[in-house]
Amino acid sequence: MFSKDPFLCLKTLQANARVEWEQEEMRSDFKSVDEYIASQPERVQGILERVRSAIGKALHGAEEVVSYKMPAYKLNGGAVLYFAGWKEHYSLYPAGERLVAAFKDELASYDVTQGTIRFPLSRPVPVKLIGRIAKFRAKEIAERQKAKAAASKRR
Repeated sequence: MFSKDPFLCLKTLQANARVEWEQEEMRSDFKSVDEYIASQPERVQGILERVRSAIGKALHGAEEVVSYKMPAYKLNGGAVLYFAGWKEHYSLYPAGERLVAAFKDELASYDVTQGTIRFPLSRPVPVKLIGRIAKFRAKEIAERQKAKAAASKRR
């Protein structure tokens, strides 16, 4: 079951990523997204660059970092979206219940489980979908930060 709070999906993200990292011997600590992408097999690098570009265009002003040993994008200090490349797919994280419901039809042909969206390497990169997902996540983060600020003012 998906959490209604996408940040609670991060615990699942960590568990999923830990299993996948243990399966991938080439994983190490990366200092930049460029370094992360360069460490991937050549056939995957172009795909990850398209994913990176789609997210970057959708999240104007986002900080690009490496977190949990994978590329991540932050706005106002809050993590918005992560991506990672694997042997047969690349993934976006976190995919909470609201996001999955909002993109239900568009995600129907992809593997979506436990806060993770898996896109097969064998299919074209859905650049527009990834951009919309990034914008949706940014809106979720902004709403969450606004709610926290309002709650703090009431105290």
